[in-house]
Amino acid sequence: MRWPQNTPPRQDSDAAAGIEISDAFERFSQRNDIFTRAFWDPRVKSKHTEKFFASYRMEAAPRRGDGFTQRDFALRNAAWLISDVIANRRGEDGIREGFQAAIENDTPVAPDPIAIEDPGQMSAEIKRISKFFGADLCGITDLDERWLYSARVDTRDFSEAPHPLPQGLNSVIVLGHEMEADLVATYPSALAGAATGREYSHETSVVMQLAAYIRNLGYEAVPSMNDTGLVIPYAVKAGLGEYARNQMVITPEFGPRLRFSKIFTNLPLTHDAPKPQGVRAFCDICTKCADACPVKALPFGAPQEGGSNISAIKGVRKWTSDAEKCFSFWAKLATDCAICMRVCPFNRDYTKVQNRVWLRLALSRFRKLALRLAKDHGTRVKPGTWWAQDSNTDT
Repeated sequence: MRWPQNTPPRQDSDAAAGIEISDAFERFSQRNDIFTRAFWDPRVKSKHTEKFFASYRMEAAPRRGDGFTQRDFALRNAAWLISDVIANRRGEDGIREGFQAAIENDTPVAPDPIAIEDPGQMSAEIKRISKFFGADLCGITDLDERWLYSARVDTRDFSEAPHPLPQGLNSVIVLGHEMEADLVATYPSALAGAATGREYSHETSVVMQLAAYIRNLGYEAVPSMNDTGLVIPYAVKAGLGEYARNQMVITPEFGPRLRFSKIFTNLPLTHDAPKPQGVRAFCDICTKCADACPVKALPFGAPQEGGSNISAIKGVRKWTSDAEKCFSFWAKLATDCAICMRVCPFNRDYTKVQNRVWLRLALSRFRKLALRLAKDHGTRVKPGTWWAQDSNTDT
């Protein structure tokens, strides 16, 4: 069903956020995301996808090859542990928290909410507290219903199920969690998957703690990870970064090397604005991620509306990957792949002066020079190098 015709699908802030919506826009059903489809859609589900998911839940099948040993899988799966504990605690009810359903609140809303006289000051406080709990970035935007999933997924039979949010929620707190650069440099490998798992476990803790803080103040707060809504539009609208060809949000602090989580709340807050700085113009001339993709799942050329399969949101003009090709490669690896993150010219350590200088070039009219300077950027590091660094640490 298309977006109701009596409700304009566009917003005034769309242009600054780089969001292009057509009249064909439809809210996305999470049942159609590629990971959920791997459980019910015969076009995606295979013996490889079954082994992929099994490798996270039972003894993996290590094989010869740097980055895919028993030790590599052991670290990856251990990194996911906290996230898995929360995700699986309501599995008997068809609720997979943080992935196909919002995280259940463990803290009641205090009956007497504190008075908020200055929403701007409260926003600054929330950003400070988010970093106290371990988030690396924090931005705040409005609860834009276009990016809420039209339904959640009942994981007992993978049917659509309602996911009602509390009434009166009007803000989304978006949190960014940095992935370890040295692990990202080893993609594709099971070892590199530990960078993903660690941040999912971290963000589980952070969103639950920050939501509990807000609820203790007397306001609703729904902690959320991959569930409930598409986080990338919220991250862009919250001013944390810009959407890129590799389907990621490029941030000035960490490039694309982040996971994002979110909290839906009615706490009185001021909203941040999108901050376009020139990433789109750079991606227009850069195809390093698409060139490096082993299965050619990433797009060349200009952004287009729609996508090649039902895992693409309808009515949005953007760069869209072929999710089926992408996940088929993940399944055969038995671990996640982020080569596109590794080779992205924005994937840099911005504590270094030379990388901050490069960023200024990339976001300016000298972007072609920046692209030439990034010609050899993002070369894969052998996973054994990461383990060797660990063993050489002074005691």
